[in-house]
Amino acid sequence: MDLVLNGLIAGIMLLLVIRFSRKDGKWTTEIVKQAFCFFTVQSNALCAVSALLLCIFPHAGWAWTLKYVGTAAVTVTMLTVLFFLGPVIGYRRLLSGSDLIMHLINPVLALVSFCVFERRGLTFGWAMLGLLSVVLYAMLYGWKVLLCPQERRWEDFYGFNKGGKWYLSFILMLLGTFLVCLGLMGIQNL
Repeated sequence: MDLVLNGLIAGIMLLLVIRFSRKDGKWTTEIVKQAFCFFTVQSNALCAVSALLLCIFPHAGWAWTLKYVGTAAVTVTMLTVLFFLGPVIGYRRLLSGSDLIMHLINPVLALVSFCVFERRGLTFGWAMLGLLSVVLYAMLYGWKVLLCPQERRWEDFYGFNKGGKWYLSFILMLLGTFLVCLGLMGIQNL
């Protein structure tokens, strides 16, 4: 079952990337580049690659650890949509089409595979690796929204800098991710 779930995660994301690569019947990289600005896409890609690697190397500790980091990342994506972005932007918009897959279906598949079929135990130190994707993305997002030259800036599409409150958003995202990591550690150690 683990192989099936991980194969689904990897296969679904591959199909989405192929879908993002087509515009008006032609292949393009522009949409893919735009899509990879979002943590949702990055976290789902990380989870898909890690799921594929775990299919190929099921007993390798590094593949399992990478799957943990990917699972933590898509869990953060799902919870951010359910508790922050959904009420602000609207669930109908965020839980339809490919967004439904990346915001809900793939995260649930990752959680089920990791928490039910891939239980190996997790120490506190290793659990903190789950913070890595959020910290790295926060640095990228902060740079692209606040610091880089104006002509190359991103709009604040998540609204994390409303009223200059980026530091509060950063602290809350880190705290939320920390709680996700503790939760996954607790489930792994049951």
